[in-house]
Amino acid sequence: MEGEKIIYPCYFNEGLTRNEGRRIKKTSAVKNPSTRSILTAAKKLGLEGVVEQKSHPGHWVSNEGRVLIKYDKSKEILIQQIAEKLADK
Repeated sequence: MEGEKIIYPCYFNEGLTRNEGRRIKKTSAVKNPSTRSILTAAKKLGLEGVVEQKSHPGHWVSNEGRVLIKYDKSKEILIQQIAEKLADK
């Protein structure tokens, strides 16, 4: 999986705390992000990605899925860039 980052919707969910999986500031978070919206945001950044039907270990019951994105830089930078695009809706 070199050069690929796994991104879960819970990283951007304003309804979750950091302990529950949110990875961005609450002011940058969105309500109920979907894998589709994350993939769309990644495509707006010029990145390739694919949705997988696998869940975050802490949210396995919700079966929210995840997005696998080709990206060579830091995962934290990618998460921030996607958060900005999600907020631009």
